[in-house]
Amino acid sequence: MDSLRFAFYGDDFTGSVDVLLQLRRAGWTSRLFLGLPDPEELKAAAGEVDAVGIAGVARSLPTGTLAAEVQPALEALAALGPRILQYKACSTADSSPSIGSLGRVLEIAQGVFGPATVPMLFAQPDFGRYTAFGHHFAAEQGTVHRLDRQPTMSAHPTTPMDESDLARHLSRQTHLAIGSLHLTEYTDAQSIAANLAQRSEAATVLDAITDGHVDMVGEAVVAAAQPHTPQFVLGSGGFTRGLAAALSQGAETLGAGSGQLNPDGPVLAVSGSQSHQTARQVQDARRQGWTVLELSGRDDAPLLERVLAELSAGRSVVVTTGADAAEACAGLSLVETLAARLSAVVEAALHRGATRRVIVCGGDTSSHVLVRLGARSLSIASNPVGNVVLCTVGSAKGWVDGVEMLLKGGQVGPVDLFETIRTLGSRQSAASIN
Repeated sequence: MDSLRFAFYGDDFTGSVDVLLQLRRAGWTSRLFLGLPDPEELKAAAGEVDAVGIAGVARSLPTGTLAAEVQPALEALAALGPRILQYKACSTADSSPSIGSLGRVLEIAQGVFGPATVPMLFAQPDFGRYTAFGHHFAAEQGTVHRLDRQPTMSAHPTTPMDESDLARHLSRQTHLAIGSLHLTEYTDAQSIAANLAQRSEAATVLDAITDGHVDMVGEAVVAAAQPHTPQFVLGSGGFTRGLAAALSQGAETLGAGSGQLNPDGPVLAVSGSQSHQTARQVQDARRQGWTVLELSGRDDAPLLERVLAELSAGRSVVVTTGADAAEACAGLSLVETLAARLSAVVEAALHRGATRRVIVCGGDTSSHVLVRLGARSLSIASNPVGNVVLCTVGSAKGWVDGVEMLLKGGQVGPVDLFETIRTLGSRQSAASIN
């Protein structure tokens, strides 16, 4: 290939993995770096795969610290000369004026890429995310809710959503003008591209309620991209899917291939997620015979001993965070402290060799676990169901390198997800025999 077609920055680790999935579905190879890599390492990877990305932590950062995180990453990726450069945000537009501000991200991006309107698409129909007339909708338990009435997002502990109009929601976070382009103004990709070219706003929210709409937007953005100048876009994994489909037309890829899974064995799951769906998954695991333990108090030594004993006996384990653990963190950063304690559980289990497959629930928890383990990169090992991805960890540490890890957002996955991951290798082997 003459030049890199696609690069991305993900504002949390779980969302970044979703981009790997969308690219895998397009038949692409990709490599995800965990944090900003050395420029030569990034450049080398760009010559070996179809797409490269950087997983960051911008989603959880105060607005005043975003530039230090985001700008170097965007500049490093832009230097690779990709045709499209995406800032991957959550499909529920998680952000606020004070935390993970996407408005501030637009300001930073304008300094890197110039003033042309930034296409923004948050819809991801296969994940139950839709945008119509600028208003965003998200499914939960089979019911589609307007975003400000969706049970999880309306009560989100960090970025509660009280506005479904995405242009209005994001306008609260920046002095830049933000507009929207509605389905009634769509006829084909060419009409979308022409409309975007005439926009005076700094960014434009685009509607989509079907995969066909997503594909149309992706085709429009790719067609309008200028040679040798990265087209900056912002949005969901759904946007990634549409862009990859458009970029794949008439082009060769290196081919995604298939990874070899580790043998099945006991699985360790740790959860910092407070979502209803994760709670359902934990309860199903209990019914399936998993040992469910709770992080509580301040002393984790007895818990670690129990986790290692259960795994050594061949029993899979879930460690959740309870109210006692939260109270023990009084006066400290609750999210960071609990995530660090869960990370220590994972580190102890892997260092002992008690498991080679781990489930981490919650974006912040996932970030802390990977950083603590010294993970450098991720690649896809398996896509067992829906938007669920099991990744292989790349690390200079032998006891971490090759570990399989599922980084799960709170609302991701079916109720029986944990047991599905535990038996993944044996089920795939049976399927290949049959």
